[in-house]
Amino acid sequence: MRVLGIETSCDETGVALFDTARGLVADALHSQVAMHADYGGVVPELASRDHTRRLLPLIQQVLDEAGLARGELDAIAYTAGPGLVGALMVGAATAHGMARALGIPVLGVHHMEGHLLAPMLEAEPPEFPFVALLVSGGHTQLVAVQGLGRYRLLGESVDDAAGEAFDKAAKMLGLEYPGGPHVARLAEGGDPGRFRFPRPMTDRPGLDFSFSGLKTHTLTAIRELETRGALDDQARADVARAFEEAVVDTLVIKCRRALDQTGLKRLVVAGGVSANLRLRERLERECAKRSARAYYPRGRFCTDNGAMIAYVGAQRLRAGERDELGVMKAVPRWPLDTLKPPTSAPA
Repeated sequence: MRVLGIETSCDETGVALFDTARGLVADALHSQVAMHADYGGVVPELASRDHTRRLLPLIQQVLDEAGLARGELDAIAYTAGPGLVGALMVGAATAHGMARALGIPVLGVHHMEGHLLAPMLEAEPPEFPFVALLVSGGHTQLVAVQGLGRYRLLGESVDDAAGEAFDKAAKMLGLEYPGGPHVARLAEGGDPGRFRFPRPMTDRPGLDFSFSGLKTHTLTAIRELETRGALDDQARADVARAFEEAVVDTLVIKCRRALDQTGLKRLVVAGGVSANLRLRERLERECAKRSARAYYPRGRFCTDNGAMIAYVGAQRLRAGERDELGVMKAVPRWPLDTLKPPTSAPA
């Protein structure tokens, strides 16, 4: 089955072709980061308009790279949510229009399920079951994964997600959007011993997260430095290091608890923040202590992409799932743990 995957949930237009016999055949991505950077965050209307401009040329680019004509596609998968409703509608309308014209099935899939299973695209994919840490955009979640569609939520952020906290800390420090990579680069030159920021909700049992208080603590530290005229380049780097260390420690502590609580020996880490090198180093050490193993998607599949949507769509489509023709799905809020396994196992 050759499945075209379309991702338009936020500020990246992603398209990919996944073949159930050959694996990932082609993928392309256009990032809107430069466009939204002027505003310090994603502008939904601009995102939707840019998806409209970029999507069809990217589809053609992927088909050309794969050496296929549109009529050789077997199915189309698109991101149905969660995400920005206008952006989701661009992908949904395109997918349903193409599917109707070609007479092939179409399926809307869950964006976070895409991130969750993105490591399955790697040469050594994890086997089920595993614990997954999802740190993408507005989501920070720990999930026990027994199989496709068999997800049990272990913990999640009660306020700001880790990615949102990075963006807000970056803005406080005068850095560009998106904040994660810029904070990480600045933190490389920081003194780890100058400041120690709190590790939220790690002094109590449970697997939920909270990053709002850390954001406030960071702002207070910056304002105190400004008041004393001491917010120079080194101080900014020191603050960035303290902030990054606090986020990484918090995520690592919760992952350690989740592995111990479930008794599982495999940890999947996916989403934009999973690209953070300090987080990966710390998780590798923790997994080694427990004879466990951590799995990640390759760098370009940490952020939003069409490959993960094509993969998930392929697994569910070959199990018989599909949208009712002409009934598009765009679900801005869609809890991951409401998903169900396919009614039949993929062939």
